[in-house]
Parts: sequence; structure tokens; C-alpha cells
Amino acid sequence: FQVKSENRKTIWNTEEVPEGSEFDDTWDPREQPEYQILFKQCVGTEDVFFGMSRKDPSTACCEDMVIKIKLPETKYSDITLDIQDKILDLRTPKKKLLLHLPYRVDSKNGKARFLSEEETLEVTLRVSREFDFINFA
Repeated sequence: FQVKSENRKTIWNTEEVPEGSEFDDTWDPREQPEYQILFKQCVGTEDVFFGMSRKDPSTACCEDMVIKIKLPETKYSDITLDIQDKILDLRTPKKKLLLHLPYRVDSKNGKARFLSEEETLEVTLRVSREFDFINFA
């Protein structure tokens, strides 16, 4: 039997802890807002009319993920948003959303905008899949 960690008092390895578990708080009374996950892809006439790039309407051919989160009675300044590679963590005084994303994303280069007339936060994230350099060459 060989101990992998340097500290022998450690009861688990960091690889065993699921990503995003540090955000999980079952005692938080805030309700989860309504949200919607949409996928977006860049297509041109060569894709639509000629089918030259092998793209299809599936999520496997989409470059971006758009998450629309309804936040009624919320000001832009009250929103705290944290994006990890597979986790979206949103908190406001009344709402809390911990979302495990369906695909890994580029957490450093996302965009968010608050549509105050619709009371919706729109977060656009670039999907980061392992073989995208082959699919989108």
C-alpha cells in the first residue's frame, strides 16, 4: 500500500473531489432562477447552401453556449458571476444558480450582458472541446 499524498493525514485526494463542490451550499435559502441554455454556431452561405464544411445543426458543431438567466427585480450591480471550466455560479441577493455546464468552456473569454428591460442576464461562453481543431479547421 502506497500513499500518494505528501500529507499522510489527508483523507481524500484533490482529484477525488468533484469540480464545483466548493460552491455547493445546501443551506442557502435563495431560490434558483429560471434559465435556458442555447447553442450558437457561425455559418456562412457555403455551409447553408452547399454543405461544404460538414457542419450540422447538432450541439457538436456549435462554437458558443448562451445561458439566459431570468432575474426579476434585480439590478446589474447586485449580480455576482463566477465562471469555471465546467461551472457557472451566479448569486444575487434573492437568487442563486449553480449550473454544471454540459460542455467545458473557455472561462477566461466569455461575455455577459444584462438586458434590464427583459430582466435577463445573457452569458455567452466559447465551448472548448478537445477535438475542435479538427472539427472547425
